[in-house]
This record gives sequence, structure tokens and C-alpha cells, in this order.
Amino acid sequence: MSRSPGRKQENHKISRELFVLTYGALVAQLCKDYEKDEDVNACLDRMGYSIGIRLIDDFLARSAVKKCRSYSETADMIAQVAFKMYLGVTPSVSCSNATGNEFSLILDKNPLVDFVEELPAERASLCYCNLLCGVIRGALEMVHLAAEVSFLQDRLKGDAVTEIGITFLRKPEDRRHRRN
Repeated sequence: MSRSPGRKQENHKISRELFVLTYGALVAQLCKDYEKDEDVNACLDRMGYSIGIRLIDDFLARSAVKKCRSYSETADMIAQVAFKMYLGVTPSVSCSNATGNEFSLILDKNPLVDFVEELPAERASLCYCNLLCGVIRGALEMVHLAAEVSFLQDRLKGDAVTEIGITFLRKPEDRRHRRN
């Protein structure tokens, strides 16, 4: 039997919705298990990091991307290929400083919060999507790029957009091997 062309698209949407609902249940359970938002945020980051160090192999195999030559190319690759591949969205990228090692990924639509209206008042410091920061950090570390990744703005907290900040921790020349 052959599949109709639209069927694959439909299955992708269903699996994304299942993922989003499952993620919401995970965050809800973590909120029950931990009293402090900081503990939930740290747990989500650790979980994301573990996912990221494994996901990079799948990303490199499926995307067939070439080696990035700069932090700017790396940030663009995360936004235009990785986010599109795994979440179905393409954030815009902006460089945040003159040295070129700080970038922002700005999401107009965050699929992880499709079914979340707002955070409860007692969970004001919860970073609901902190898993994404861990995933990015873990994946970057596996390709030898140390980075700090954090949410700078979040629509769930009343901001106009969702913004993830990435700061690469080494200078570009630190990445090159010098021959003596």
C-alpha cells in the first residue's frame, strides 16, 4: 500500500502535540516533586543537557550540515536547521555584542507552550522551557563549543517575545589548533 502525500505531515503534527502534552505533564510533575522553582529549572536544564549530548548525533546524521566557521554560522544553524527540524519553528537570530560571541534566538511562536495559558502566581520564577537551554548547551558541548544558554525573555512571563540567549565562552582563536 502506498501512503498519501499528506499523511506524513499529519503524523508529524500528532507526534508534536503528544510531545508538547507529555512535556507539560513532566513539568507539572517536577513542580509537585520540588518546592523551589530553581530546583525545577535546574532539573529541566540537566534533562535537556542529557538530551542534547545524544541529539547532536541524530542532528549531524540527518541534516548533513558542514562545519561552521564562526559563532554566527553556528547560531544560524541552530535556528534555521535544528529548531526547524525538531520543533517546526525558525527563530530569528541577532548578535548581541560587538565581539560576536553572544546571540539571541527570538521565537515568535514556542511550540512547547501551545497548551499553556499562563504560569501560576506561586511559580513566577519557573522557567517552563528550560529544557531547551540544556539541549542547546549539551549539543554545543559535544561539538566542543562551551556556551552559557539561558532565557532572556519569556512570553509566559508577560514579555513580548520568547528569547534564548547563547554566550559562547571561548574566543574564536581558542578553537584553532596551532602548530609549533
